[in-house]
Parts: sequence; C-alpha cells; structure tokens
Amino acid sequence: MKGRDYMGSTGTKKLTIAIIGIGGRGFHAFGRMLAARSDATIGAFVDPNPLRLKAAVKGLGVAARCYATSKELFKKERPDGVIITSPDHTHEENCLTAITNGVPVLVDKPMATTSAGCLRIIEASNKAKVPVSVGFNLRHIAVLHMTKQLIADGRIGRLMLIENKEFYGGGRTYMSRWNRKYKLSGGLWVHKGSHDFDIFNWWNADGVPIRVAAFAGVNALRPDKIPFKVGKNKPVGPYCGECAYLKTCPDAYPLLPGVIIHSAEIAKADGYRPDLCMYISDKDTHDNGISIVEYDNNVRASHLECFIANFSDRRYTVVGDRGILELSLEKPTEILFRPRWGSEDLIIHVPPMGEGGHGGSDPNLLETFLTSLRTGATGSSTALDGIRSVAVGEAAEISWRNHRMVDIRDLVDFNAPLLRAVVKSGKKRREAGM
Repeated sequence: MKGRDYMGSTGTKKLTIAIIGIGGRGFHAFGRMLAARSDATIGAFVDPNPLRLKAAVKGLGVAARCYATSKELFKKERPDGVIITSPDHTHEENCLTAITNGVPVLVDKPMATTSAGCLRIIEASNKAKVPVSVGFNLRHIAVLHMTKQLIADGRIGRLMLIENKEFYGGGRTYMSRWNRKYKLSGGLWVHKGSHDFDIFNWWNADGVPIRVAAFAGVNALRPDKIPFKVGKNKPVGPYCGECAYLKTCPDAYPLLPGVIIHSAEIAKADGYRPDLCMYISDKDTHDNGISIVEYDNNVRASHLECFIANFSDRRYTVVGDRGILELSLEKPTEILFRPRWGSEDLIIHVPPMGEGGHGGSDPNLLETFLTSLRTGATGSSTALDGIRSVAVGEAAEISWRNHRMVDIRDLVDFNAPLLRAVVKSGKKRREAGM
C-alpha cells in the first residue's frame, strides 16, 4: 500500500494516535502524555492481554478502541501515527504492519532486536515511503544535546574518546521482567545499551562503528548470591508479592496496590507478572558489563553498565585533542570543560529541563513525533540511527557470549545502497526544511 503524503497535509488538525503495547512506556509515559493533550488523542490501544487493555482505558479515562494485534487494528482503522512500545521482539512485526498500511511509526528503542530485522524495516519504509522514527529519548536531554553542539563546534578539537558509565538501581528489575530473556530483548546490550550506543553514534557524527568487544556476566543477581538466609523447606519466590522473604529481601519489588496495568488479576489472562524473583528467575542476560566500540574515523568509545547500585546516573567523559568535557545526568545543568593546555577549567551552564519522564526528555520526544506527523519533518532519530545502535548492541551480545571481537560489517554494510538511500533521503528532507 502506498504511504500517505504527510508533508504538511495535516495542518493543525487533532491527531489520532494508536499505542501498540501497554506496558510502562505505553501507559505511564506516552499514554499519560497523550491523554493530557488537546491536539492529539489516543484512538486505539493494542495489547494481547484483554484485562490490561480494559485497565488502560479506565486508568487514562480515554475512549480508545482495543485490539489484540496490530493486524486487527489496521483492518478497521487508519490512525495518523502509531507509537510502538510492545516487547522488543515484537517491534519488527508491528513496524512492518504499520508501514504496510501507510501509517508513520515511532518505535521505542530498539528498532528491532537484530540488524537484519532493522534492515527489513528500512527496506519496507523506503519502498512504501512511510517514515520511521526511533524513541531515543536521551537525545532530548539538554546537557547531552549541548555536549553534541560543543563537539560539533570544535570546542574540544578533534574527537578521540568517549567514556560512559551507567549505574541504574532500577535495572535489577530487568531480571524480574521479560527483559531478562535474550530471545525477547535481544540481550541487554541491545535493549538497554541501545540508548548509550546511540549517543556515541550521535556525538561522533563523522564516524561509522566498525568493531566491538564486550565483556559481561551475572555477578550478583543469581541464586548463590541471595543476600539473606534462606530457611530449610522455605524456598524464595517465585514472585516478590508471594515470597516468604518479602519483608527481609532488600531487593524486593512486589506488585503494588494501585498499579493499574500490572496485577495478579491481570496476569490471569496471559500469565505474565513483572515481579519474578530476580535471584532465581530464568535469565540469560547480564547484570553488569563493559563494551568498547571502535569507529572508522579513529574514535573509540566505552560503555559500562551496572544494575547493582543504590543510585542511577550516566557519567560521561568526552576527550578531544584540544580539551575534555565531563558531565553527569545527576547534574544536568553543567558541563565541565578542561582545556588541553592551561589549568583554567570552565563550567558551562545548561538551561534546566522541563518536567516529565526521563529528565523531561519524554515530552520533547513525543512533541517531535507529533510535529513530524503534521509537517513531514524528519524525526529526531531516524531508522538509520536505529540500525546503527542495534548493530553495536548486537555485536556486543555476540562478543561477550562468544568471547571474541566482532566486526560490525559482518552484520550490516553501512555502505550498502539501501542505507545510502536512507542518508540521501534524510539529507533532502533537511535541506528542504522538513
């Protein structure tokens, strides 16, 4: 089906958006933001759990129609756009279904769980002329955006190194949810690391990632590391909310009363509960790791992620041949600039962000997508950005699981005509002011 012409044809009409996947992002982030807007409305929800669908409609107070699959949705409706927040392994199918029906997409990262899946989405998008944006909300955080500008302006000279250390206290709950399974998430280098790899790619605009080495493992969230004494004939789990050690475990994360889209009752429809014991759950992802990325322009980047911490922060060091930038999301209103010569360090002040999820970036991400629907402007993160991030993450997964360095060119050729066409198309849209 030929895609619709979105180059400004929608004017200022009220947009109708469908949300595919009613989880934390679909309900608490995009759902709540859209429900509060006057220029856009949630026309439909898609989720295989009928009880979760009912809870979402009631919880947000919207008159959205409900469907079990995206195919069912498009048999009856043509929304102005879709936001895909379903589990990662379903992103590809849901993207392809929307594209086939001519509906623009905002898919939360990662675009797909493999480079091959991303290529299929890009091929379909190019053929149907239907735009795909990727939900990299970190690009909308002011301190990271200013860092990109400082790099582009040559403030630190030629970029050499990027280091990022992410500590995420809430990351331990990945081991309680579907994210813990490699086959569902592509692994945490893809699911979680795709955020950080995208920032590397974004800042290093002149480079293409070519090689990756990664090391990872489960050091803490495993049965032999349970941080309390387990009594005889008194097993832990399987769910936090039903565990005999609920009041003893320092990592307990039970389903709480009042949580609208997840409860023991809603789980009766599909068996899914996001409060499995993170120590004994059947997982094949990591709770800590380090990855190193090499680019074709002599730039290197390293990413540490640790889900065993009592705080959450991303800490960056960006090194050029004329200076160094240091910044942290814990202090998002300042960047420390250290010149290569001299001792006069400088604090660069960053305007504070507005309110909203992920440091105020989620509202900006949604605003950018809605603007793209109205004007045809290229989204803040394109399908090319999506595949570059996934390719690095996929290479990192292969690297740590197979104990070897991985050449990204074995996964995807960024010089292939298909991807060059994406670059050319995006350039034309930018030059036209779209």
